[in-house]
Amino acid sequence: MKPPYSISNTAHSLSIEIAEIIGHMEGVQSRAPQTELRKQNLIRTIQGSLSIEGNTLSVSQITAILENKQVIGPAKDIAEVINAVAAYKHLSQYRFDSTRSMLKAHKYLMNGLIEEAGSFRKGSVGILKGKEVAHIAPPPSRVPELINNLFSYLRIEKETHILIKSCVFHYELMFIHPFSDGNGRIGRLWQTVILMEYHPIFEFLPIESLIKENQQSYYQILGECDSRGDSTMFIEFLLGLISISLKELKDSLVVEAQTAESRLNLAKKHFDKISFSRKNYLLLHKTISSATASRDLKLGVDSNILLKAGEKSRTEYNFK
Repeated sequence: MKPPYSISNTAHSLSIEIAEIIGHMEGVQSRAPQTELRKQNLIRTIQGSLSIEGNTLSVSQITAILENKQVIGPAKDIAEVINAVAAYKHLSQYRFDSTRSMLKAHKYLMNGLIEEAGSFRKGSVGILKGKEVAHIAPPPSRVPELINNLFSYLRIEKETHILIKSCVFHYELMFIHPFSDGNGRIGRLWQTVILMEYHPIFEFLPIESLIKENQQSYYQILGECDSRGDSTMFIEFLLGLISISLKELKDSLVVEAQTAESRLNLAKKHFDKISFSRKNYLLLHKTISSATASRDLKLGVDSNILLKAGEKSRTEYNFK
């Protein structure tokens, strides 16, 4: 069953803008973000997501934990960071459309913090706003079915772009509130997992830090969507943050001049032991011509770093 939402003109425009930014980044950047930048963004991601939940540790303290250094602070806050580091380090291993994968991620996030880490809640949940109940989540007996339907939507719905679906999933997960604790954390993390299915650059995007900076709007829009009965406003809000975060990442990247050697090095990391064709090489390097790709691959063979098999359109390559 498709969740209730509309794709507004604003959401449509933002989706196009995001795709254009990614296309621009692919055109000027031939490798993944620098190691230090990836580390900084991971720290911003963890600090942003956990501080929304009341974690008091600073960026410098989280950095120290990431570097296996001792930190003085509340034991619970330190445990939350250690758990989040473990959860985010496994990002590339999760299947975006798998309930089992999400439960595994939740176990990483909440290990030692709650008894039901990695399991759906067994009790009823009401979300307070001040002293008033702002939202009563569905009864626990319905949670498995609702989550199964939500993942089915991710897999089956083909007409909606995955950018939109990632926002819808985030909102619906907050509405279902499937866990006794850690729903916000897993919702933000799982949107990243879904976005990585669209493009690997999202692994390095600290959207959580922007949500933290706009925390009041985040919860206000969640509440308004509850009242309206659809997630249209939440989609617009999150797509706007994704666009901002991508622009920040684009501005922080160091643009390197592309050479045949740098393109071959990237291809080696990308294809590893897998056979690939010139067409596959061109898909990885979208800004070069077929002739340039042929010269690159000939250089690889002549330099004895590539093995070539087959002829003409059936030619395949392997890195040694």
